[in-house]
Amino acid sequence: MSLTPFHLAIPVHDIAVANRFYGDILGCQKGRSSDVWTDFNLFGHQLVCHEVKAIETRQAAPAASDLHHNLVDGFAVPVPHFGVVLTMEKWREFRDRLERLQVEFVIAPYIRFAGLPGEQATMFFLDPSGNALEFKAFADIDAALFDPG
Repeated sequence: MSLTPFHLAIPVHDIAVANRFYGDILGCQKGRSSDVWTDFNLFGHQLVCHEVKAIETRQAAPAASDLHHNLVDGFAVPVPHFGVVLTMEKWREFRDRLERLQVEFVIAPYIRFAGLPGEQATMFFLDPSGNALEFKAFADIDAALFDPG
């Protein structure tokens, strides 16, 4: 499967805090930037964090319980959320990095549909501005990514 990179711009309450989170914690390479925005390479995709004054007073991410949710597999999945589908190997490496750095998960890493068609690994967490992220991987991405089940 050959996909082109997506571009996503998100609001953050403090660009310096976002730079530390996406750069130091998630390991994203920093690209172009200014005093109020930064481009990041998020696993080959362009993520742009824009400091937004309307949320400037937010000192930390909201509690996960304050977000909108849909129930999936008995978990309250935050909506909206974004992320990247990784290979299983990259997902495990990324999960291990996040656990080492003690990232607090909204939904801890786990495997859905183990041993079944559509088997996938997933995890959810928030950035410091409350943006929900999901990173997932499929045991067989070609058979499962867009398969209606």
